[in-house]
Amino acid sequence: MTFNCMIAGVGGQGTVLASKLIAVAAIKKGFDVRTTETIGMAQRGGSVFGHVRIGENIFSPIIPVGGADALIGFEPAETVRQLSFLRKDGAVIVYNGGNGDMVQYLKENVQKLIVIEALRFTEHSVKTLNVFLLGAAVKSGILPFDAETLKQVLREMLPERFLEMNLKAFEGGLHGHVGAD
Repeated sequence: MTFNCMIAGVGGQGTVLASKLIAVAAIKKGFDVRTTETIGMAQRGGSVFGHVRIGENIFSPIIPVGGADALIGFEPAETVRQLSFLRKDGAVIVYNGGNGDMVQYLKENVQKLIVIEALRFTEHSVKTLNVFLLGAAVKSGILPFDAETLKQVLREMLPERFLEMNLKAFEGGLHGHVGAD
């Protein structure tokens, strides 16, 4: 089994943390994992994307173009920017964030698309968007582990003061209405 997941966002959205959470959850399930992040600008607002590669005989942390099974996007424009990494039959989960043109482009160019609308996210802090989308990804079945594994990782990796709000956000993504557009 091999599974490649690209995470796309901007600085300050928790892209690097999301990559680490996926990687640690996969390790807990006994998989070999390779990861790397690319940070476009060393400040909030710059492009940030992570590569998470899960499986045997993976020697490079970089997902080849056309090799991602899944793309989780915290921001629509950054998701479009990384679309070349997605396999033709790959899945995209993206937070709308009010960027209608980019979301429309994704709807026209991605076969398996789940759009998380802004109104469905308002009860959760923007600071927990990354964990909310991981809950939605688990619910959709695109990640190679279950919700309990990721909740265990959240409990182990997050500081106590941020844990409760992140667990609530994860549950929100896990139990919210998540369906393909």
